[in-house]
Amino acid sequence: MSAGHPQDTQIRALYARYLAGWNQRSGVTVSSVFADDGELIDLDGTLRSGRLSIAADMRRMFAEHATPTFVGVVRSVRRLADGVVMLHAVAGMVPPGADGVDPSLHTVHALTAVEDAGRWKIALLQSTPARYGGRADALAALTAELEAAR
Repeated sequence: MSAGHPQDTQIRALYARYLAGWNQRSGVTVSSVFADDGELIDLDGTLRSGRLSIAADMRRMFAEHATPTFVGVVRSVRRLADGVVMLHAVAGMVPPGADGVDPSLHTVHALTAVEDAGRWKIALLQSTPARYGGRADALAALTAELEAAR
């Protein structure tokens, strides 16, 4: 999908709304971008299934923890089939009180979005730790890129 394609813009905006909801510490906003049966797989492998479950779990997490803020960079958006699109992004997190992203919290996001009644929703968002096989140069490059995106 080219950057000028309408779905590209819509899917990037969907991902941006997810990140904004997280950064606002709003379980309702985070969950609003998911399909009713959407799923979220966290960095630790925790699976959250269903928009309502995602909302409840996020509300609880935001109430109980001082969560870092996200910064994300979209790598690609591509159409898989009619009404199905995949987004690949990298993201970093800035812990509360920190001056920059923490390289130990870098992640790769794989997002599958589906179109439902003309609106795009997240069917699956999976987070994978970005460790790059211990390659310090790759991790440093990602850190620099994420800092520049802040």
